[in-house]
Amino acid sequence: MPRIALLNPPYTDRAGALLARMMPGETPPIGLFRMFARNLPMAGAMHGWGRYELGRQLTLTMREREIVIDRTCALCGCEYEWGVHMMTFAERVGLTREQAASLVHGGPADACWTSERERLLILAVDALHERSDIDDALWARLVPVFDELQLLDLLLLCGWYHAVSFAALATRVPHEPGAPRFADFLPSATGTNR
Repeated sequence: MPRIALLNPPYTDRAGALLARMMPGETPPIGLFRMFARNLPMAGAMHGWGRYELGRQLTLTMREREIVIDRTCALCGCEYEWGVHMMTFAERVGLTREQAASLVHGGPADACWTSERERLLILAVDALHERSDIDDALWARLVPVFDELQLLDLLLLCGWYHAVSFAALATRVPHEPGAPRFADFLPSATGTNR
């Protein structure tokens, strides 16, 4: 049961217009957005930043973005937002079942991660989640691979999805129909090691 009621149709003109901008095409708004729309000024402000984080101006590729988001949500225990992103983007960005399982249950040393760049993204997310910082040794590994704009995007993307995870978890937003659960991507016996 959500702790903050989700806005349900019929929406006011203002809420309906904002929710329509937040979702692509004719897709009905997800529960998280309907909860945010309880506070229209906040939801409007968040929409601008969220649009940047999920848009073409972000300097990370769509696949890299999804690795950061999925790992962040998994570490936060936010099955809701992880499920939304897995349902919407995982296939589009080519995440395998093993990689999806690894993002929840494994780590960057898992055999499914063959790209050093992707392993570094996971290491950076893990460090930010665990220590709210990236130590000098890991930073020195990131700098030759990611430029300054990409590093800034990585830091803020991870932080943004911590905030989204906190909001979804604390308000108990109901799981989206058809979205996967963590248990749907259990690791194989030899596939992950966290």
